[in-house]
Amino acid sequence: MSEFGLDLFIVGVYFAVIIGIGLYAARGQKTMESYALGDRSMPWWAVLASILASEISAGTFLGTPGEGFAKRNFIYAQLVIGTILARLLVAAIFIKPFYKYNVVSIYEFLEIRFGRLTRRLASFVFLLTRSLASGSRIFVAAILLVLAWEVVHPEFMAMPKEERFVQEMFIYAGAVVLITFLTAIYTTLGGIKAVVWTDLIQVSLMFGAAFYVFFWLLGKTGGWEGFTSSVATPVAIDTGIREDHKSIGESIYFILSQEYTIWAALLGSIFTTLATHGTDQDMVQRMLTSKDAKKGQRAVIVSGLVDLPVVVGFLAIGILIYRFYEMNPGRAPEGDPGIFAWFMVHDLSPGLRGLIAAGLFATAMGSLSTALNALATTYTKDWYVGVFRPDATSEQQMKAAKKATIVFSVLLALIGIGTAFVKLKNPELRIIPIVLGSFGYTYGSLLGVFLVGMLTKKRGNCAGNLIAMLCGFIVVGLLTNLPNDVWKMVTGNEMYKNPSWLPMISFTWRIMAGTLVTVGVALLFPSRNRFEA
Repeated sequence: MSEFGLDLFIVGVYFAVIIGIGLYAARGQKTMESYALGDRSMPWWAVLASILASEISAGTFLGTPGEGFAKRNFIYAQLVIGTILARLLVAAIFIKPFYKYNVVSIYEFLEIRFGRLTRRLASFVFLLTRSLASGSRIFVAAILLVLAWEVVHPEFMAMPKEERFVQEMFIYAGAVVLITFLTAIYTTLGGIKAVVWTDLIQVSLMFGAAFYVFFWLLGKTGGWEGFTSSVATPVAIDTGIREDHKSIGESIYFILSQEYTIWAALLGSIFTTLATHGTDQDMVQRMLTSKDAKKGQRAVIVSGLVDLPVVVGFLAIGILIYRFYEMNPGRAPEGDPGIFAWFMVHDLSPGLRGLIAAGLFATAMGSLSTALNALATTYTKDWYVGVFRPDATSEQQMKAAKKATIVFSVLLALIGIGTAFVKLKNPELRIIPIVLGSFGYTYGSLLGVFLVGMLTKKRGNCAGNLIAMLCGFIVVGLLTNLPNDVWKMVTGNEMYKNPSWLPMISFTWRIMAGTLVTVGVALLFPSRNRFEA
């Protein structure tokens, strides 16, 4: 264990600093508005850092270099084009109404616009989907601890497969519980202020770590000339059109099945970002801590401009890791254990490895803390106050939110452990589709209802919204083969054979498909409420 002594010390200091900030931020909090929105007093640049910390999760920190390593090009970065355009739409459409109606939970807007049933339905979808997505991300950060354990205990790899599976599950469970517990401490005590200020430190540490490891790899692999020679193909626009496609229909089917094309960047990515940044309490709550709508709009727009160099940088790290192992084939891993995590554990020097590990844990804890705070806020405003205790005082609401944070911490840890089980049983699964794909089934329905509410005054009602959201979920499930995937995960067999005429869409298209179906159905129903935009 002495090999990791300096690394553990550095990571321990990081944890102590983060928890200390949480304790400091807890001073003077007496109301739900202070706990959930920081009295709308946070500077926009700190909100920007918090948005980035929430976006750049451990899935990005480890998964994006994995995409660069596997593909050796920058095609994945095309998706950022849509995210930038979408943030302009979020700033123009969503932020101002949330401030106008002074909401804490953004699903309060849906009650104002449609009625209580739509609010509760949307809130439930968020609670369920965000729990699944954020819980699965915790598993990603735990990969590093598992690989470190394997280095310290080389006899582990010689174990029989079944015995090793049990040991790995035990280590993953311990790592997930540790990360969740430490994050829950400062999130529960300090509320949104602790989340935002710790996010600022965490995103700074993450950027510093990634910047350093990029130039370290560049020096080890022949500089810029070596890097450019390792890029598999020139960075080009992939339209998805192929010469062997005999008709427009065949081209469309093929494009919808591809993850990274210019169409996914311009269309699929726009809908995905509209959902994550306009209808997800996790992200929007950061913007609502700003003093006014203009500062919230500024934070979300600038975060989109920062996204492009971040994604390109992480892809470049993955390409450099490919070249590093091409030059040092004896050090390369077998299979795909999480290539960046493997590289950190096996090939970085002590101390530097600890700093990069702290950067990884920073991204994991940053996205987890924002999720916990948003989940607790949504539960408290939409269910504790909305259903169980309508007469609760602001102080009682704050206490309920703190208790809810603890409960969601336990739930997310269980989901993280479950994700580890699925990944170990299916090692061929890639991290990015797991993390991004989980909310694709439901967030299209959520975005569809918000768009009808924001962009129309006389269409949509609670009954129609229920039908529309259900239709959106069913269509996306069928177009992604969800019933078969779940059945195969349980039994190992397919439930049915898909008809040849039914297209199978990739995860980048799920939210767009769900949104279009939901909007189309919801518009069929007239509004029953008089709404002033």
